[in-house]
Amino acid sequence: MAFMCAAGKHRRASRMKRGTVRAAGVAALTTTGVIGTLAAPALAAEPAVEQTGLTPVITIGDSIADEIGVQAAAQQQAADEAEAKKKAEVAAHMKALAEVQQARAAKARAARAEERRRLNAYVAPISGSYVSTGYQSSSSLWSSGSHTGIDFHASTGTSVHAVGSGTVVEAGWGGAYGNQIVIRMNDGTYTQYGHLSSIGVSVGQSVTPGRQIGLSGATGNVTGPHLHFEARTSPEYGSDIDPVSYLHAHGVNV
Repeated sequence: MAFMCAAGKHRRASRMKRGTVRAAGVAALTTTGVIGTLAAPALAAEPAVEQTGLTPVITIGDSIADEIGVQAAAQQQAADEAEAKKKAEVAAHMKALAEVQQARAAKARAARAEERRRLNAYVAPISGSYVSTGYQSSSSLWSSGSHTGIDFHASTGTSVHAVGSGTVVEAGWGGAYGNQIVIRMNDGTYTQYGHLSSIGVSVGQSVTPGRQIGLSGATGNVTGPHLHFEARTSPEYGSDIDPVSYLHAHGVNV
């Protein structure tokens, strides 16, 4: 038969009973190993580095970061080198282009200078010939009593050239001169070519030094085939000047 305490009241366990229960609890904790975990937590040993594996992970992370940094630096260097190479190639191309343009410009200038020289040059009216009758020679053959030009030895059909650059102002029959050509030269003077067997230019046509303008002959008042050449201050008869001195002044020796 059980004994019950008065309703609503609890009696404190006896000292012996409390001790027994505490001992039983400690024994149970020791048996289960829990006490090893709970005892003195502040003094528990730090886990060993080898046991956690944290340091190897951190070390590997640093190594990878270093490798990435090296690769990035290498890539940047390669990019910089490529950019520098590209700039150098562009600069070289531009330099070559400038040199080509300069060479072309120099060539063009030289060509223009040569053309100016050629256009300003003078030549003999007949190549490889000589003066057979001089300027102002006296003879009854000329109405003025003296020769108003010079005669170049030439057989019929010999090529006659413009002595310099100019414009044809007369091309046709000239009376005693036979078939004649008169050219207004670029320096404002005039040259005349007489006794031609044929005429190869027309009035208004521009001519350059050495341009064939006709063929020598024996038309007009002549005793035989030759070229009559005059230098004048106007296209008209009577304005003649010394043709030998005129040609000499323009660098032509006859």
